[in-house]
Amino acid sequence: MAPRPLIAGNWKMNLDREGACTLARALAPSVGAGASFDMVVCPPAPYLIPVGEVLEGSPVCLGAQDCHTADAGAHTGDVSPAMLADVGCRYVIVGHSERRADHREDDAMVRAKAEAARSHGLIPIVCVGETEAEREAGRALQVVGEQIAGSVPDGLDGTNLVVAYEPVWAIGTGRTPTVDDVAAVHAHIRDVLAAKTPDAMGVRILYGGSVKPANAVELLAVANVDGALVGGASLKAGDFLAIARSAPVRH
Repeated sequence: MAPRPLIAGNWKMNLDREGACTLARALAPSVGAGASFDMVVCPPAPYLIPVGEVLEGSPVCLGAQDCHTADAGAHTGDVSPAMLADVGCRYVIVGHSERRADHREDDAMVRAKAEAARSHGLIPIVCVGETEAEREAGRALQVVGEQIAGSVPDGLDGTNLVVAYEPVWAIGTGRTPTVDDVAAVHAHIRDVLAAKTPDAMGVRILYGGSVKPANAVELLAVANVDGALVGGASLKAGDFLAIARSAPVRH
């Protein structure tokens, strides 16, 4: 049976405290206990606590956008997974293409962050995706497969791992791959995961990259797409909720 869809919002480096709390207040009462999807929002680190307070008692989970590999220590500017768990986070994004590019994070670093997150009960959302040049060279499946092999810890399952496929060239550009391209990559990710966990079918694989209400129904209906990692559209409550409500009902 396909896993329950997960709709995750990556707010990136946007909003101020008031705006973040206002957005959270719009989402929290709109996701009822009977919703057919799970939802997590990942605000900037300074707003984790106030947003978490708004979301407390609601079905919407709190997530972070990154974590360090260490529990504590001399790591100026970094945030440990222990700290994230302490303020109520349940999820943390690791290996986003912007981290891989801007901070030169490689697969080994992403894997270490995912392992550190798991050690504190957080669910890592491990991001993978090819560049435009890699896709044009016909290497999309190879690149994504290698990232999964190197970035995802062994032995995790559907209860403690999420994978997000975000083609780098589609993030924030308004461009999306074809449905067939999405299906091919997600099927390949599922196959590669099978070498890492006996519960490969239970791991939620999200699609990300210019997801919006206009294309959400089509994308979320693709085989092996178990939800979405949403960037810009997650900053507007109406758009984000419309995307979430586009997820197919799975029993």
